[in-house]
Amino acid sequence: MMKDFIYSALLFLSQLGYPGIALALMVEIIPSEIVLGYGGYMVSQGHVNFIGAVIAGTIGGTIAQLFLYWAGYYGGRPFLQKYGKYILLKQSHIDLSEQWFIKYGAGVVFFARFIPVVRQAISIPAGISKMPIGKFTLYTVAATVPWCILFLYLGQVLGKNWSHVKEYAQPYVLPLIIAALVLAVIYFLIKKTKKTTD
Repeated sequence: MMKDFIYSALLFLSQLGYPGIALALMVEIIPSEIVLGYGGYMVSQGHVNFIGAVIAGTIGGTIAQLFLYWAGYYGGRPFLQKYGKYILLKQSHIDLSEQWFIKYGAGVVFFARFIPVVRQAISIPAGISKMPIGKFTLYTVAATVPWCILFLYLGQVLGKNWSHVKEYAQPYVLPLIIAALVLAVIYFLIKKTKKTTD
């Protein structure tokens, strides 16, 4: 049933071209990997071009995170505890992302984008803590671009087999996670060094 709904939604959104890719990522009813995999298939069929799909995906993905940021900023934890389930966010995801944000600071908004579970939820504590919107948007875009490129490319290569994009992505996502973790360690070491020298 859910599979049929996803295919129907993607078919409808594909008729909208670039706005359809952006909209699908914005509302986040369907996982971003699936949307982008299908977007890559659309590229392979010549319905959209790769660069345009990356731009549309980045815009949609960033706006989706801004919604969560604003929910945290204006509604705070009580609002998310009440309505989080309607946007497919579990309480445990919110709790974990909040712990990460408190422990590692604003830089985690970039690094956490590559980590399952906290990938989406990290925007919420950023909003609750009133992180500057410019910095939040910059970190989010910087992480969203490679994510879009990866899944659009795999969807393009897989063509009609685009629905298997998540399993094919696993060998590629792991290096992304490792690279993000390495960058995170470097970032936090530099941050710690600056604190000790101040």
